[in-house]
Amino acid sequence: MKKLLRKLIGAETTAQKGELAAAEIISAELGRSGIDSRIDSWDGTRANIIARVNPAPAAGVGVKSAGRRAALLFACHLDVVGAGEASWKYPAFAAVESDGKIYGRGSADMKGGIAAAVTAIGQIVDSGTKLQGDIILFAAAGEETDSCGTKRFVRNFGGMPEFIGVVIPEPTDFEIITAHRGMLWLKVTTKGRAAHGSTPQLGINAIASMKALLGELENYEIAFEPHELLGECSMSINTITGGEAINIVPDKCDIGIDIRTLPVQNRQAIIADFEKIFAKLKRKNSQFDAQVSIVREVGALETDCRCDFVRDFCSAVGISETRAVGFTTDGPYFASLGAPVVIFGPGKPELAHKPDEYIDIADVEKAVEYYKNIILKFLS
Repeated sequence: MKKLLRKLIGAETTAQKGELAAAEIISAELGRSGIDSRIDSWDGTRANIIARVNPAPAAGVGVKSAGRRAALLFACHLDVVGAGEASWKYPAFAAVESDGKIYGRGSADMKGGIAAAVTAIGQIVDSGTKLQGDIILFAAAGEETDSCGTKRFVRNFGGMPEFIGVVIPEPTDFEIITAHRGMLWLKVTTKGRAAHGSTPQLGINAIASMKALLGELENYEIAFEPHELLGECSMSINTITGGEAINIVPDKCDIGIDIRTLPVQNRQAIIADFEKIFAKLKRKNSQFDAQVSIVREVGALETDCRCDFVRDFCSAVGISETRAVGFTTDGPYFASLGAPVVIFGPGKPELAHKPDEYIDIADVEKAVEYYKNIILKFLS
């Protein structure tokens, strides 16, 4: 298990390098237990991987599923965010083991969860246990950027069995998550007119226009009704770019806005608010020009914590309470297939996307046992 985890971290599955190397590592590991898998690759380095322990494996190989129950899906993501500019205690992709931890980008989010799920499935298969339904393992490209892999899986879903439920091994520190906020990423662009830096009066400065807009956004609050589980909507302006050179009046300036949404919120109402702000600034200054576009949108997740799947899941892991979180996953795409979704995995969520990310080896080992218990609860 540790060897698998270290290989997965070393695969360096950033947006620049892609996920294919990690998919090949998983395929080889599953193959040791006689589990067939299929890698769906595109654009040279992008990849999903799908494996199925199904009703009719090759003679004498692995677990035989009688197929009398719906399938259990473990849904993972292969990609990681970049290492960032800050210094690390150990190289970000060296997967160094120290003091009972494995350090590296993706160790918690979510290579530890993947390693645990792959190991658990392999051990179930190697044990020869007879199952009553399929185990499906899916690991996606692009969860951190555009959900391209999961969208591709959902779009090409034909031929898959019905799911009894979906387990997403994100780092939750073994809390059972049944609800999370959605995500709406916006790009707002102010437009100007370029001119030589020595004659700024001949241009329209897009950065100055953005300054006026940022002033308005300081006082803007998105309208929402607080959600019983998820609380409030949030908005954060997290990127800004503008200008080509010091001696050119900028004709364009962009900001990136991260909005975390609630289940009942309407994106069009938020877009309309921005357009009203643009109109207000246009009335003050006829040269003001701006537009807003959607970069990425993922809905909120809200699985009924009283449903049979969640109840039985809680029983399988011996945890009685569920909770909601503010971060977003690919869970809503899987929920669109009609299956209840639970997020549950090893690793501390507060370490995700930070320098010196690590996971406790003991937690990954514990996750293996949890995932085996879950499989047996639903499929044996």
